Amino acid sequence: MLRWTVIFLIVAIIAAVFGFSGIAASAAGIAKVLFFIFIVLFLLSLILGRKSV
Repeated sequence: MLRWTVIFLIVAIIAAVFGFSGIAASAAGIAKVLFFIFIVLFLLSLILGRKSV
């Protein structure tokens, strides 16, 4: 999922350079949402992944 975040971030940067402001804003928004989902899932896996034996 982090890979998709980086891909959308790169698309947003390239679109911003070429002046496609609508596409850049959309790609940056998607990258931000995916990043926060990644962080939440990562924290959940850290918390719930620890099982005492």
